[in-house]
Amino acid sequence: MSLFRKLFGSSISPSDEEKESQTNNFFPENNISVDERFIYNFKKNGGKFLYCENNQEVKDQFENILEENDWFESEVLCYDPKLFGLLDENKLSYTNPSRPKFLLSSCENLIAEEGSILFSSKQIKQHKPNELPTNIVVLATTSQILAMKSDGLSAIKKKYERDYPTNITAIKYFEKAKEEDFTQYGSSAKNLYLLLLEDL
Repeated sequence: MSLFRKLFGSSISPSDEEKESQTNNFFPENNISVDERFIYNFKKNGGKFLYCENNQEVKDQFENILEENDWFESEVLCYDPKLFGLLDENKLSYTNPSRPKFLLSSCENLIAEEGSILFSSKQIKQHKPNELPTNIVVLATTSQILAMKSDGLSAIKKKYERDYPTNITAIKYFEKAKEEDFTQYGSSAKNLYLLLLEDL
């Protein structure tokens, strides 16, 4: 499947898609780019993916998310001062929220091998994933996509040099398991939107 089709949703029929995935099983995963692998795994985990070419598209898509969920004039959990402007523009309250409807956050990295999002105390303080709101909106850039979790940890080490963040956590499940799935035991599923801004 082409990257473009993955980005903007597929218009091929399920049977064609099934045939395509069967033929892809014969090729090693290394043949697809890191970006494609992240998008595929992220969507497979139930994440909602919105590609943005510029900051105006980020603002527009964010407003679409607010409208879709009726989150206007609600409380939001946000620890990133760079995102406060987006909240102010939409009249959302983020000062000491008692019942936030969602978390608005940046992230450390996007991990392709498992389609997960890597956070640290810089974005979520000391909250465990199950203490965060069920709804999460993440703003990230294409340059943050890395192949493996170990690459993400190396990037954090390099980025912060001395002031290492704590509470490094990957959130991977974005919808409730349809059946009892032991791999999701102990994890809390999140309704997660990813606004991915092109910066390469």
